[in-house]
Amino acid sequence: MHSQCLLLYLFFCLVPSLIVTIDAELRPDYYRKSCPNVERIVRSAVEEKLKQTFTTAPATLRLFFHDCFIQGCDASIIIFSSNGTAEKDHPDNISLAGDGFDTVIKAKAAIDRVPHCKNKVSCADILAMAARDVVQMAGGPYYAVELGRLDGKISTIANVPNKLPQPNFRLGKLKAMFASHGLSVTDLVALSGAHSIGSSHCTRVSRRIYTFKSKTRVDPTLNPEYVEELKQSCPRNVNPNVAIHLDPTTPETFDNVYYKNLQQGKGLFTSDQSLFVDPKSRNIVNLFSSNKTAFEQAFVSAMTKLGRVGVKTGKNGEIRRDCAIVN
Repeated sequence: MHSQCLLLYLFFCLVPSLIVTIDAELRPDYYRKSCPNVERIVRSAVEEKLKQTFTTAPATLRLFFHDCFIQGCDASIIIFSSNGTAEKDHPDNISLAGDGFDTVIKAKAAIDRVPHCKNKVSCADILAMAARDVVQMAGGPYYAVELGRLDGKISTIANVPNKLPQPNFRLGKLKAMFASHGLSVTDLVALSGAHSIGSSHCTRVSRRIYTFKSKTRVDPTLNPEYVEELKQSCPRNVNPNVAIHLDPTTPETFDNVYYKNLQQGKGLFTSDQSLFVDPKSRNIVNLFSSNKTAFEQAFVSAMTKLGRVGVKTGKNGEIRRDCAIVN
């Protein structure tokens, strides 16, 4: 009996204290002493980059998602490989716009120009802050970013397969993938709202409008008028570099119009439209469509949870002197 009590004590008392310690390693004021102005420095660099091209916003946000989903939020997606064997070299990552990488590199350079900040801030944290900043600058919510991640030391193409959501995924596959990172269906629907900004190549949607398995050869969940718009923008045998907006209504504003589009059959990807088609997530889409505040609160919560995935600490990580190269 005594031994059972001791085991219960160890589980309920010592284990929770361990969990608290792990969570406490990430905190918004992590750089309060080592680089107190880091958020202002990053924000300024992001603003400058965004002035050059709006692509900075969706590119940086997507880079953060891809990084966290593959090996955790450790900036391993940024590492360069001379022989094409890093994460960024996988076909699922080839389409990541260079502006996202450039945003992190420019922010890192700005931080390192401040003597007491040099090599004190991880690339993983820079990416997390930059992702938040582009969301707000595009019209979305501002939120405190938890900091204290270290940069990963490994980036290999072999770690990428089956780690990223695909445009043809339906809710079942999406749910399983997000759940593997501790993310709920509400988190999934909220994070999908990132498709409020950005674009995709026509090749990603051509099957839905030309070769779908139906009598009309068109995905029946698509709005017919939207289909015609897509066919005009993406004719058969179109140049593979041609891109179209993910949100045809307000493509450069981070808002909840994305969900209104889904209600009208204007989700560009199957993975988008399935959020409304499937009754398990439809109510969440309807809520976010009618209540922008509910969407923004859910998005902030989901981004915070995503930012905790696979965080590297101690000997498992480092602060890279160059974001593209392991020390």
